[in-house]
Amino acid sequence: MAMLKMEEWYDLARETNWTPSYVSEDELYPEPMSNNYDIPTETWETFDEPYKVTYRDYVKAQRDKDVGAYSVKAALARSDFFKNASPHWKALLALHFSAVCWAEFHSASSFARMTRFTRSPGMRNMATFGTLDEIRHGQIQIYFAYEFLKHDAVFDWCHKSSKTENWIIISVRHALDDIAHTRDATSAAIMLNMGLELAFTNLQFVALSADAAKCGDHTFATMLQSIQSDEARHAQVGEPVVRIMVENGKKKEAQQLVEIAFWRIWKQFSALSGIGMDYYTPLEHRENSLKEFMDEWVIGQFGRTIEALGLDLPWYWDILKQDISNFHHANQIGVYVYRATEWWRPIASTSPAEREWLEEKYPGWNETYGKCWDVISQNIRNGDYEKTVPVAPPLICNMCGLEVTGVAGNKWRAVNHHVDIDNRRYHFCSEPCKWIFELEPSRYKGHKSIIDRLFDGTIGPEPDDFYNYMGQSPAERGTDGYEYRWVDGYDEVDDDQPLSATG
Repeated sequence: MAMLKMEEWYDLARETNWTPSYVSEDELYPEPMSNNYDIPTETWETFDEPYKVTYRDYVKAQRDKDVGAYSVKAALARSDFFKNASPHWKALLALHFSAVCWAEFHSASSFARMTRFTRSPGMRNMATFGTLDEIRHGQIQIYFAYEFLKHDAVFDWCHKSSKTENWIIISVRHALDDIAHTRDATSAAIMLNMGLELAFTNLQFVALSADAAKCGDHTFATMLQSIQSDEARHAQVGEPVVRIMVENGKKKEAQQLVEIAFWRIWKQFSALSGIGMDYYTPLEHRENSLKEFMDEWVIGQFGRTIEALGLDLPWYWDILKQDISNFHHANQIGVYVYRATEWWRPIASTSPAEREWLEEKYPGWNETYGKCWDVISQNIRNGDYEKTVPVAPPLICNMCGLEVTGVAGNKWRAVNHHVDIDNRRYHFCSEPCKWIFELEPSRYKGHKSIIDRLFDGTIGPEPDDFYNYMGQSPAERGTDGYEYRWVDGYDEVDDDQPLSATG
């Protein structure tokens, strides 16, 4: 007897829907967890994924990926790469592992929700493998980071970060809770798989993998590549869901879910990937900027994809294009001057040579953000280190949890986006952040930023109270990654020439 080809039996094998007899369908798929958007179950059953995944093939593929990644790690285990790596790259590794490791486990939880509550058997099948993927991603990254503990205790934060109230972790957690943990299975499939994985993982895993290879960190590069091949499959989970919703009169709902998730995750990746690409990657290995990657992978590729699915470009697309050239530069200044609140050793990356690269990639950088660094560098050269640390807390966006910023220098135009609800004023860094809040105030108004917690008395009044709340002992507070040597090579500034952050 001839064996059937997979395409001949696959649809039958994944057809796991049945008519419940001892409970109602609504009990089996409670609306708050499932949400069929008033689309019949029979329609959801038409979900068709491009990847035809079976358990046997899945296990073989994942085994081969792990063998490749762990073999490279074992082969390079005796090298002195970490000891010889630049402070730039060490800072990038600490930031990546601490922000991403635990996020992978949170993604596993979201996929598990899809596995249990979606009405589509095809989607449940894909989500099952997605759950396994994300567990692998979390485990492999924590394991690979663990070896650095013998060299630097900051890598303890790869595991510890999720258990802290550090302001950066609060920001990341709030975004992921919104799009992945507090949404129904259908909405999460769009928000997580379209708004995060399809739109942005290429930035962190493809682009960063290329940078890692250039830096000689082949272990890290291979690990990232093994993860991204899974992320590419995850990204396809959301597309059939969007297509079904658009074809069944739910374009508006799908459009809104994509727009919320996309902006929320953009803010996170702008800080993570933007700083990583444009500041933490060593200059000699730095090629494409965040803007160049965004123009290709997001503005171009993602934009074409969502339009092909029948959606429109997000209403804030022009705002996004401006943000690409600005937000992470402002965020980098904030990360550096508030360096004691981070667990890694931030890199300024604004030496004269690095400034030339930034000006080339972002024309006008020297006349805007460069002016802020003029002040910082001069204070360092004068030995006035205390003047490089702010005396007041920043204004934090009540949506993304990052600093409210603007374009530095003579172009400074502070815009106060705010909403007043229940005798409280909420501040936002941008119109899209404000828009998301106003869509559903009841979802967001109870959340408090780190600054809200400082002023309402949740955090004590003493300086150490702030750090203790965030889980940072004196030894865990960030310091300049180059011990301020990055100012070497600066020309002396004329004492008669006034310097200020706003020009």
